[in-house]
Order: sequence, then structure tokens, then C-alpha cells
Amino acid sequence: MSDYVKIHKGENGIAVWFYNEEDKPLAIGEKMNEICEDAYMNGYNWDAFFQYYLAENAPDILEGLDSDPEAGSYAAHFELGEENEKRAERFAEIISSLMENEDELYRIVREKGEEIEWD
Repeated sequence: MSDYVKIHKGENGIAVWFYNEEDKPLAIGEKMNEICEDAYMNGYNWDAFFQYYLAENAPDILEGLDSDPEAGSYAAHFELGEENEKRAERFAEIISSLMENEDELYRIVREKGEEIEWD
């Protein structure tokens, strides 16, 4: 994992944390905002983006996902279980992949930004 994506597993469930105020996500978020003024990438708009992205590309991850956005972070919570652990790991990998392939984020915002329900 990276500095900006972590998986926490505890007795209450599994959480994928995305720290959007770390340097790389913050810089990427600023570029996304330049492309689409509604895409000011706080935790709430990352939630909107991930909801859109997962619905289009990995809808099974949305099963049982309970999101908890804040201004400076985004968390996805899942109940304990083997399937949910796999979902959490895949979601963390998706976030990391998008951050490492940021041009894909920019393309989505440019081409589909109006379809995303920004905060």
C-alpha cells in the first residue's frame, strides 16, 4: 500500500482509508478541479467519484460498502468476512492504480464529469 491508501481490519469490520490530503492525491485533486470546477476533491467528492467509478467498473465492490467521507479523508467500511476482505483489497488496489495512472482520472473527469453527482 501507499502513504495515501490503508486497509484497517478490526473486530468491527474492514476499512479502506484514502487520505486525500497527502501530497500526491492533493495535487491530482487540484488538477481534477482545473478540469471540472465541481470536482473540488475533498472526501465528499472522492466519495462521489468512487461511487461513479465503481458502479461503472467494479459494481460488486459496492455490495456492502458503507462510505464515510470527511473533508480530508475518505473511508469505505465493510463488515468482516472473506468476500468483503477481498472487496476491500480490490478497492484499495483500484485507488492506488488510479493515483498511479492519474491521466485516467483526468480523462474520466473530462469525459464523464457531468455524470458524476459531485457534492
